[in-house]
Amino acid sequence: MGEYLHSFMKLPGISLTPLIIAICCGFLTPFDSSVVNIILPYIASDFSLNAVALTWINSIYLLAAAAFLVPFGRIGDIYGRKKILTGGIALFTLASIGTIIAGSTEALIFSRAILGIGASMIFGTAMAILTSTTHPSKRGQALGIYTTSVYLGLSAGPFLGGILTKTFGWRSVFFVNIPIGILILSLIFLFLKGEWADAAGEEFDKKGSLLYGCSLTAIMIGFSELPQLIGFIALGVGTIVFIVFIWHELREQYPLISISIFKENRVFACSNFAALINYGSTFAITFFLSLYLQYIRGFDSQEAGFILVTQPIVQAAFSSYAGSLSDTIEPAKISSLGMGIIVIGLITLSFLSPDTPIFLLMLILAVLGFGFALFSSPNTNAVMSSVEKRYYGIASGTLGTMRLLGQMFSMGIAMMIIAVIIGKVEITLEVSDKLMSAMSTGFVIFSVMCAIGILFSMVRGDIRPE
Repeated sequence: MGEYLHSFMKLPGISLTPLIIAICCGFLTPFDSSVVNIILPYIASDFSLNAVALTWINSIYLLAAAAFLVPFGRIGDIYGRKKILTGGIALFTLASIGTIIAGSTEALIFSRAILGIGASMIFGTAMAILTSTTHPSKRGQALGIYTTSVYLGLSAGPFLGGILTKTFGWRSVFFVNIPIGILILSLIFLFLKGEWADAAGEEFDKKGSLLYGCSLTAIMIGFSELPQLIGFIALGVGTIVFIVFIWHELREQYPLISISIFKENRVFACSNFAALINYGSTFAITFFLSLYLQYIRGFDSQEAGFILVTQPIVQAAFSSYAGSLSDTIEPAKISSLGMGIIVIGLITLSFLSPDTPIFLLMLILAVLGFGFALFSSPNTNAVMSSVEKRYYGIASGTLGTMRLLGQMFSMGIAMMIIAVIIGKVEITLEVSDKLMSAMSTGFVIFSVMCAIGILFSMVRGDIRPE
């Protein structure tokens, strides 16, 4: 099958079976993440959730994925990436069933956490396998195609999720994960040859994994509890544990995260920090706009989905081209331009009002989508091209972690803003003014963050020095 598709599609230097599997994986997890934003008002109604509790439906998924991504990426490097990918797809599929049948808030949050763990096993391995099987001269093109599938998943989330929710109810959106999961498992068992354990024989850093997971959990809990004292305490504890984690990693023979890569490889370090800041300043956009469109503007889930799909459609349209472009032009130049465009979009969003024309909002989303496309594929190419083959799993896992940490912190900031401005009450028309204030505050903060991210993008250096 792989050979037939290769000759049909004529992509020399790119192994088609890993590419197809990566495309399916790239679609699956972003779809699950983005679809939740469109169904939040319906979940809140069914389970009578307040504004802060509602943010945990998305945040717990990101927290679990971020906490386990690097450990599973490392386990994949040692014991085989194919094994971890297979287990991740199976777990993700089973957890989707659990989400469908969840009968309480606790069961729903638990299922979302398991989904996040499954996603972490997918994030840390699918892209690493694709990178391992692609010729370096075609890496940008392959990663561009992969990134396009990510944005297609983001596109399908609000679009398909809105239609399914309006027609069959919010639980139906998670049925989509099941056939895709079964398809990926079939492709792995039938056509994916190889295991890709480039760090076989090295030890797994259990203590580092525990410190890493505990620090992220404490920080996220801290965001949710601000401005109360317990929130500041949790943030402090999380920060201290993270410092201990860094101290431990510097002394570990086989560290979970090679801190030396960050110290010695400026391209790798700055590209990852740029990704962290980019996702940290953009992920909560859809969360805020979903609430804005449904609570303030009165659109149903399907109509809101049609509007929100503008951004990822533009991303998908330009990502592959941006990835290919980064094979010939330095990724730093392309991705820095992309972040600059994103800053313009975020600043414009801070001026939204209840009367903003919808066509203007869709234009802003299109601008943001174009900026994301210029940033993501070239930045990914820079990260994966800056390390040796034996570090592909770590590099893939680290970049995925930066994305998830950024998304998690983005939701953490949104959670903190909502907790301070709106409080632990249900979102209704009575608090619409406070919701608008929270949105505006969030977009101003995100604009400043993204502007800072441009600096990291610009000073990273070249992956093709003369």
